[in-house]
Amino acid sequence: MAAAPKDHESAIAELALRARAAARRVAKCGSAQRRTALEQMARALEAGRSEILDANQRDLAAAASAGLGAALTDRLRLDPTRVAAMAAALREIAALPDPVGEIVRMWRRPNGLLVGRMRIPLGVIAIIYESRPNVTADAAGLCIKAGNAVVLRGGSEAFQSNHAIADALRGALGEAGLPADCVQLVPTTDRAAMELLLRREDEIDLVIPRGGEGLIRFVAERSRIPVIKHYKGNCHIYVDAAADLQMALDVCYNAKVSRPGVCNAVETILVHGSLAQTFLPQLFERLGGAGVELRGDDAARAIVPALKPASEKDYYEEFLDLICAVRVVDDLDAAIAHIERYGSNHTEAIITRDHRAARRFMDEVASSTVCVNASTRFADGGELGLGAEIGISTTKLHAYGPMGVEELTTTKFVVMGDGQIRT
Repeated sequence: MAAAPKDHESAIAELALRARAAARRVAKCGSAQRRTALEQMARALEAGRSEILDANQRDLAAAASAGLGAALTDRLRLDPTRVAAMAAALREIAALPDPVGEIVRMWRRPNGLLVGRMRIPLGVIAIIYESRPNVTADAAGLCIKAGNAVVLRGGSEAFQSNHAIADALRGALGEAGLPADCVQLVPTTDRAAMELLLRREDEIDLVIPRGGEGLIRFVAERSRIPVIKHYKGNCHIYVDAAADLQMALDVCYNAKVSRPGVCNAVETILVHGSLAQTFLPQLFERLGGAGVELRGDDAARAIVPALKPASEKDYYEEFLDLICAVRVVDDLDAAIAHIERYGSNHTEAIITRDHRAARRFMDEVASSTVCVNASTRFADGGELGLGAEIGISTTKLHAYGPMGVEELTTTKFVVMGDGQIRT
């Protein structure tokens, strides 16, 4: 790495040290104070809506000038409904049970010692993310709820929006009696500053990158701090021989069309050969009518010649667009083998009325979220009852799948005795 400017070096060092000090204070405050802070943060977003939307308009104008694609622009865009949703998510997080101090397991040893595991905050968490400014509020809220401080480094395309949101949240923390430095935004988009942040292992306990494959690899290769990867979402739907075809059409449509630019959108649809002749023309009509470009293998194109040919690369691809790969498979084994080869451990779904097929799919597919007769779009912290999510981990240590409040804690052993000594 090239030498970073001295002002970056001092700024990042100061930011990290302030975050560590703030983490110690928020970890000690009570559940009621953290809840009050989150409710105040929600009100601050609502009160600052005009400023946030004005900042977002500046980001959108810059994105249009830079030629940002439609799907990524959709991820960047805020409107009154989305700001209200951010505030609602903070209130939902506030209402969740407080994990800090919870004894999650306890047992007694033969010598009379009572041994337990208690949830405690992780400390300082750095979130590095792209495009979606709602992550600024969600990440801050979840970290505060779990007794952590957070350092946020958003993408350049959302720089103005992220600053407006963070300013509102920091003001609310001060009003609630918590240090504003519980939430900090890296003040520059210079990549050199991010590399400096990834070296602060004495102050930062965990790094969570959210974004494209390039960002994830960049962070994982350069960080001295443990990293939980939110890797790409190459999600699959397998339409089984025993599928309800109308259900399959509806689920595939929702999973691809509702928001094609998000990581839980389906990217490949696998169709059992016994119903491909019937199902594929219907799929082409339904998705094609919504502007989806379908790319199929030879077997699929023999049934629907209008499909574009799929390359080997397409089956590895996270399109994040109105594009979807299609493949005809012989059976459930072939579908699982395809997912194992091309998948990214994110989210997979099976459409079937066969209980045994559904159970095998759940047992044998190792991705972080597995759905039966439901859209891949449900792989989301809010939809799964977590209030919001810090990301979707595709790393099996220490969390896997959508990460909520509990996943932002660790556990320590607590040992209670009555004078026992070890012999």
